[in-house]
Amino acid sequence: MTLAPILLFVYDRPYHTKQTVEALQKNEFSSESELFIYSDAPKNEEVQESVAEVRAYIKQIDGFKKVTIIEREKNRGLANSIIDGVTKIVNEYGKVIVLEDDLVTSPFFLRFMNDALVFYESNKQVWSITGFTYPLKIKNYAFSTYLYERASSKSWAIWKDAWNKIEFREDKIIEKYHLDSLALHLLPYGKDLYKMFLYQLDKKINSWGIRFTINQIMENKYTVYPCCSFVKDIGDDIGTHAKRSLSHKVQLCNIYERCFTLTYDLHIAKAYQRYLQTYFFVSKLYAFKNKLYRLMGVKV
Repeated sequence: MTLAPILLFVYDRPYHTKQTVEALQKNEFSSESELFIYSDAPKNEEVQESVAEVRAYIKQIDGFKKVTIIEREKNRGLANSIIDGVTKIVNEYGKVIVLEDDLVTSPFFLRFMNDALVFYESNKQVWSITGFTYPLKIKNYAFSTYLYERASSKSWAIWKDAWNKIEFREDKIIEKYHLDSLALHLLPYGKDLYKMFLYQLDKKINSWGIRFTINQIMENKYTVYPCCSFVKDIGDDIGTHAKRSLSHKVQLCNIYERCFTLTYDLHIAKAYQRYLQTYFFVSKLYAFKNKLYRLMGVKV
């Protein structure tokens, strides 16, 4: 099996970056995998020191077949850096595995991602693979993977053919799919999606993920999810609501069972949608509580 190269995007979080890399080093295929690290340049003076600390750390990384570091000279932002980096490497290698600097992986992560890239390569309904899943509490299900239309940015892998079908230009997305149609079709997959795209249009955010997800949903393609998560999000562990976030409640999978499905399961899809509804309800509840605390002068 030809292993996919790993792309890691880092910025100004040395503590998180170190955890991400150390977990990857413990993966079974790490010593046989090429690692490309994209380090974005500081956006302002406030982060110059932390960016420099990250860059000093990544120069010491070993345990991989080869480590290539790309230090941006100007700040591109995560979205532009990912689109540029993935385009270059996936067109050279044919497939890639992508991580950001706030994800801790199970020792079986690289095995799962590479096995899935091989198994689903000829399935044109599948556009991407992720090592992450929410704790859906799936019962009486015979497989170790499931298919769902919404993509995941919490680790992912993709092939060259699928990546090059994605339209990232907002005007072309609107021209192709139309705003009214987007509002209708995106709703079942999360109330946040259409709102995020409007934020993207208004330049309030710059997200590669929302544009990727829109393409995948509108083209009726799928992401392959594991039933047991090989990835844990540590992104805001030092933030104000890390312990309250449902995405942080996942437990890393400590076993590997290769029993992949080719079938879209409606029962699993409904379970995912119910989980998203709970997730967004709880997120809004905590946001309201935090706002209330701030108004009362309580530190949160």
